[in-house]
Amino acid sequence: MLPDPESPTLLSRPPAISVDEYRQRREALMAQLPDNAAVVLPGAELMTRSRDSEFAFRQNSDFYYLTGIREPDALLVLLPGRAEGESVVFCQDRDPTMEAWTGRRLGAEGVVAEYGIEQAFENTDRDKQLLTLLAGRELLYLPLDNTEAVSVAEDALSDAQAGLRRGRPPLKGWLDISPLIHAMRLIKSDAEIALLRHAALISAHAHRRAMQVARPGLCEFQLQAELEHEFVWQGASGPAYSTIVGSGANACVLHYIENSAPLSDNDLVLIDAGAEFELYAGDITRTFPVSGRFSDAQRALYQVVLHAQQRAVNAVQPGGTLADIHQGVVYDLTAGLIELGLLEGEVQARIDDESYRRFYLHSTSHWLGLDVHDVGTYRLDEQTPRPLASGMVLTVEPGLYIPSDDDIPDAYQGIGIRIEDNVVVTNEGHEVLTADVPKQVDEIEALMAKK
Repeated sequence: MLPDPESPTLLSRPPAISVDEYRQRREALMAQLPDNAAVVLPGAELMTRSRDSEFAFRQNSDFYYLTGIREPDALLVLLPGRAEGESVVFCQDRDPTMEAWTGRRLGAEGVVAEYGIEQAFENTDRDKQLLTLLAGRELLYLPLDNTEAVSVAEDALSDAQAGLRRGRPPLKGWLDISPLIHAMRLIKSDAEIALLRHAALISAHAHRRAMQVARPGLCEFQLQAELEHEFVWQGASGPAYSTIVGSGANACVLHYIENSAPLSDNDLVLIDAGAEFELYAGDITRTFPVSGRFSDAQRALYQVVLHAQQRAVNAVQPGGTLADIHQGVVYDLTAGLIELGLLEGEVQARIDDESYRRFYLHSTSHWLGLDVHDVGTYRLDEQTPRPLASGMVLTVEPGLYIPSDDDIPDAYQGIGIRIEDNVVVTNEGHEVLTADVPKQVDEIEALMAKK
């Protein structure tokens, strides 16, 4: 029988994002458009898993950001200046037979009443209504990587060309709406940060649970089960991405998801896992000893990563850049590798010849939000890193991955270590959203001793 983890106390849920905030986002987007433009933005569709069963539905993040609607097969049309309503949604038809099988559908009335959309039509009316709504608009904005949106634009172009003889303005073409939405999504509102904080807290509880349950003889997938149990128990929809539980040398595979190996007494286990709550992602990585105690070599390598990670977190400040944070991490990790004898020579020389990349292959940070690798550019142009600003949320996740090669001392071979926190930029500096899961050696060992 497995040891009991910490008491499964239910966490208090933060408030949902308000209908007014979604409306303000649509208005802010439309304010950036030229005169007589329109936006066409499809939501996500159901995806078949096998035969007549589907994957669990997950809404398109951009569509959700502007509407809050979670139903499949929806389409948002924004029509700045339209007297009858600037926001129009096409949605699934009300269908009593289908609703008996798959649950209530909003229908056009529900979309208007519950989500503050000014006008809605069911999809049976889409062919009749959509081109009429777009008629006379001179420029369309749509996600250019979405075949449904491009098809709508092509139909609108054909319709516009047919209307030229009747004096209708020509459709001049279409542009990508994604960069405008993604720039908005980069700065999180207070309500979004509250949801990210909650996703981080759920994720932290799950990591603590996994630390307390871990012991030799279990398998990686059993720790995965403990993590994902806690996610759902606390009201998350499940993992925000494929859970990584890599023990021993498996931790050196950056996106290892097989999670099938047994846990060995002398190994570390690296867990990279986060909960998705109200579509917002948590993303935590912790590395800890299966036995509950670090060996001398494990501790020495871990302290190198921890030192780099803590300094990187402290560097998250308004005006800083992810490029500067990464460069600091590279310096600290390279210095640590030299100190441990895994590299030789001067720190800057090993940075310049990229010798460190044998042990550190990835960047230090990515944006976090509705997507675990969230949208938003990292540079203002090819030469200029984007400065951090209040409301941005990012990960800080240095790591070291030591191969099992003949020229590596035996004590370090096959050790993979990564430490990752979620950090929001504030006016004063930063807030670590994932501070509830330990990362100091003595804190990890103390928690694991409570098995």
